[in-house]
Amino acid sequence: MEERPEREDRHLEELRQAMYSRTLSEKLVPRERRTLDLSRPLIGEDWKREEDALNPSLVAPRQISWFRVALWWILGIAITFFLGAGGFFVYYFTIGGGALAASPQNIDIVIAGPPQVEGGAPTEFQLGITNRNRVPLQLVELVITYPPGTRSAEDYVTEFPSQRISLGTIEPGGSSQGTVRAVLAGKGGDRQKLKVEVEYHVAGSNAIFVASRDYAINFSSSPLAVTIDGNTQAISGQPVSLTVNVANNVNIPMRDVVLDIDYPFGFKFSSASPPPTQDSFWTLGDFAPGTKRSITISGTLSGGAGDERIFHVRAGTRSQFSHSTVDTTLADSTFAVGISQPFLNLSIAVNDSTSTKPNIVVTPGEKVTIGITYENNLSVPISNVIIVARLSGIGIDGSTVKSTDGFFRSADDSVFFDRTTTNGRFSSLAPGAKGTVSFSFQMPSGDELEHYTNPHLDISVNAAGKRVAEAGVPEVLQATARQSISLASELQLIATGLYYSNPLGPSGPMPPKAGFETTYALVLTVRNTTNKISNAVLTARLPPYVRWMGFSNSQAEQLSFNQAEGTVTWHLGDIEPNVGLGDTPPRQAVFEIGFTPSSSQIGQQPALLQNITLRGVDASTTEPISRTVDDLTTNIAKVSKSSPDIKIVGEPGFSASNATVVK
Repeated sequence: MEERPEREDRHLEELRQAMYSRTLSEKLVPRERRTLDLSRPLIGEDWKREEDALNPSLVAPRQISWFRVALWWILGIAITFFLGAGGFFVYYFTIGGGALAASPQNIDIVIAGPPQVEGGAPTEFQLGITNRNRVPLQLVELVITYPPGTRSAEDYVTEFPSQRISLGTIEPGGSSQGTVRAVLAGKGGDRQKLKVEVEYHVAGSNAIFVASRDYAINFSSSPLAVTIDGNTQAISGQPVSLTVNVANNVNIPMRDVVLDIDYPFGFKFSSASPPPTQDSFWTLGDFAPGTKRSITISGTLSGGAGDERIFHVRAGTRSQFSHSTVDTTLADSTFAVGISQPFLNLSIAVNDSTSTKPNIVVTPGEKVTIGITYENNLSVPISNVIIVARLSGIGIDGSTVKSTDGFFRSADDSVFFDRTTTNGRFSSLAPGAKGTVSFSFQMPSGDELEHYTNPHLDISVNAAGKRVAEAGVPEVLQATARQSISLASELQLIATGLYYSNPLGPSGPMPPKAGFETTYALVLTVRNTTNKISNAVLTARLPPYVRWMGFSNSQAEQLSFNQAEGTVTWHLGDIEPNVGLGDTPPRQAVFEIGFTPSSSQIGQQPALLQNITLRGVDASTTEPISRTVDDLTTNIAKVSKSSPDIKIVGEPGFSASNATVVK
């Protein structure tokens, strides 16, 4: 290995001499040129040499073994434990429980009682207190906090939320034992908590120390039982009735039992027996052992077919007699009612109107026709169908009720349809069968409604029939429909003219003479019968040949005149019912005008006031209402009025012959 450089140098020197020698250069033969190989040759084999083996203990291992990792973890955990333990002991013996002369941790509280408690029955608990401190416990007070609704076991009436018992002094190593008794309230399956606290003092300190412990109470049964009876299916809008039964399950009296019902959405309460104390709350009073009381609730359910409505009933006690809530629930129950499709689909049409509005408006004295359409919704026939339409609200003259397929019963103001009145049509209705029955009547006139306010007529239709149920037993079915008819108020508008009775005195020729001015007082009178009219406004227009002269009572009413347009506006606002009837004066507006006739009007009775219109909204029916009267002319013996039933005449002493314009 060491001689190789000298041999290579000698070889290079011989090659150099041959290149520059004249004799040897000609003997040099060119060799074939070789392509450069870019592959990296294997090298290093000539450089290998054997090394002496080293002692393994002197060389660090490439990886730490699992045993050494475990040792590191054990060391870390041990350090953490000792640091935590040191911190705990420093805290405990400086400011923690160990620094106290009598630590609560050294007071044992033992509570022994039945594994399950019967709600409403007296229950006993054994309590034991042991002092494991090195100093005595002084002025020891045992405080027991009972679950809500607990009552005294002495009279079963007195509220017993907590109890305090004085134990005096408990020496080191000493103990105190005793028994407490109470009537716990709860329903089966409930879990409550009994809390026991020991309050004590130690010598040389005014502080009160407390040790406590909780005891879980499981109720095995309820002192009250609540059941609900009723139909599980109802038709939307049809009356439903439920009976709630409350019974005492224990052998001791239950005091001041109360009950509350959560009504479902869509339920409208109508009555209950006995009636509720407040809304859906009943005070049932004391229950002797074995006592049972029932509450019957009636109302209507609304909803779509297939809907379900849940009634939730809770019975129990209250913490104070002034409360209207169930503070401690001792029993509860739910009752589900499904909404089913009515067996007979009923609809009511008023005056052939197919409107679905719950309230239809008609005018006093109008003839009203009622059509009742029915359809069998079942897949089986319905037999012995009966439809009864009852009229309630304002009185209807029975002599005006007419029907070709029904009978009017004046005893209960009902129109009755059955198989006898329909020529056997209602003996049996096939599946899908439908038809219509009808009747008509006359609405009362405005004079007959003088003492009514917001009069209306309610039509309630009830249908009944029988089908053979799935069990093969005949089943009675019911369906209902309702429609309300309101009467629009008899709003009356009267326009009159005055010459001789003009408040400012008569002026000008009479009869009116061409080219000369004659003055008149124009009076607008408004009367109203049954319903309040809101936002009432009266408008009228003066012809171009009439001159405006002013209001006579502008302070009493809101009147205005637009000179450019020649319009008179009277803002009446609200017109109360019975205005102008009996002792109530009407609403009036009085103003004066001057009329100068033209020669072209000779022989005519020209208009003094035109386009007289009163508009407003009937507050009872929420429908717009309007009244229009004829133009007021120089013939003031003639009155312009909105109703032919109004008994009124023109100005006394005025002759119609004085109404025509003369030359």
